[in-house]
Amino acid sequence: MIRLRRAGTVAGLVVLVAMVVFPLYYAVAGSVMSRDDLTRFPPALFPTSLHASSFADVLHAIPLGRQYANSILVSLAIVAGVLVTSVLSGYVFAFLNFPLKKLAFGMFLATMAVPAESMIIPNYLTMADWGLMNTFPALFLPFLAAGFGTFLMRQFFLSFPREVWEAAKVEGCGHLRFLWKILVPLSRPALGTLAIHAFISSYNHYFWPLLVTSTPKMQTLQIGLAQLNSVEERAPDVIFAGVVLAIIPMLIMIYLFQRHIVRGLTAGAVR
Repeated sequence: MIRLRRAGTVAGLVVLVAMVVFPLYYAVAGSVMSRDDLTRFPPALFPTSLHASSFADVLHAIPLGRQYANSILVSLAIVAGVLVTSVLSGYVFAFLNFPLKKLAFGMFLATMAVPAESMIIPNYLTMADWGLMNTFPALFLPFLAAGFGTFLMRQFFLSFPREVWEAAKVEGCGHLRFLWKILVPLSRPALGTLAIHAFISSYNHYFWPLLVTSTPKMQTLQIGLAQLNSVEERAPDVIFAGVVLAIIPMLIMIYLFQRHIVRGLTAGAVR
């Protein structure tokens, strides 16, 4: 009976893994398949022959290189802003005492419940009033702070022994020195988790870049992929090639920070 349960658990996990991995596999396989393999019914699951020309076709269909660079630069700027603002605000809510502290933190948490769509018009009008339309600052300025980041860092800082903070104060260590020399190096798991979350979220932005940019040289990769879908309707291999190129930065981020993700998820499990 126990073996049957284990076998059922393993089978269920295999099915779930296959459901997650199959779209990624088919995107990679489709990028090197011939168009006959992709358009026949039922579609082929394995390429009968390899065709790498679809990657070159992507570069001719859209300004992929420039849009690729735009997406990465904007995402890195947002990650840097979110990390800085989250660390500072999380430190304030975790270690400092001031009037209406709970109310202020509650307002931060309330921003997590506000739909992003409701902030599009105010942000758009602000960028337009500042004359930043179709510029890089318009792409990342509204996203440099996040309520989730403040909540994550505050919760992580609360698990830090307060005696160490008090001892540092006795030794004459200021807030910024304590934060930079002691707290931040010990918070790498949480920072890694937050960095990946911010990068993936900003890298997948579509509607906001579409709204504030008007020229191809300022547009991001997600807009280029949407244009590729409309331009290359009869070239699914080209669309798959564009998708594969688009997911490479996210895979690199996950590979580089996977240790921090695991540590961040398990940081509070053992006290």
